[in-house]
Amino acid sequence: MVRAVALRSLILLCGLALAVSDRFSAKQCEDLGFTSLALCSDCNTLAEYVKDEELVSDCRKCCSEDSDNSLSKVTFSGAILEVCMRKMGFYPEIVAFIEEDKDEFAHVRVQYAYASPPKLIMLDSDGHHKETIRIDNWKRDHIRQFLREKLKPNVASS
Repeated sequence: MVRAVALRSLILLCGLALAVSDRFSAKQCEDLGFTSLALCSDCNTLAEYVKDEELVSDCRKCCSEDSDNSLSKVTFSGAILEVCMRKMGFYPEIVAFIEEDKDEFAHVRVQYAYASPPKLIMLDSDGHHKETIRIDNWKRDHIRQFLREKLKPNVASS
C-alpha cells in the first residue's frame, strides 16, 4: 500500500516536471507571436479554426490557465508603444491613437525603433519590461480599452 502511494506520487511529480519543462520561455513565446496574456481557452478556440497542430501546441506552451481572477486582474504600471516611424503609414489606427488619445494615458510613452512592428511593452512598477503585445491589427478603440483595463487605476487618467 505504501509503495503504491509512493509510486503514484513519483509518477505525479514526474508528470508535473514534464509539464513545466514543456513550456516555452516568454521570449520564445513572443518570437512565435504569443504572449502569456493568452488564456489556454484561446488555444482551444484557435484549434477550432486552424488545423495546424504544431501552432496549437505552441499556443498551449505559452498560455496561462483560465481562472476568474488570473489574467483579468493583471495590471501594469506603464507602457511603451513601440513602432517604426517609417512604417507609420501602414498603421493609421496606431497613428490616430498617438495623435489623439495617447495624452489620456500619462504613463504611456511612444518609442520609435527601426523596423519594429507596432507593439505595447508593458512595464512593472520598477519600469522593467514584463510583457510585449503585438498590436499590428488593433483598432484605436482596442488600444484605449486595453490600456484602461491593464494599466493600474492610478496610472490611467480617464
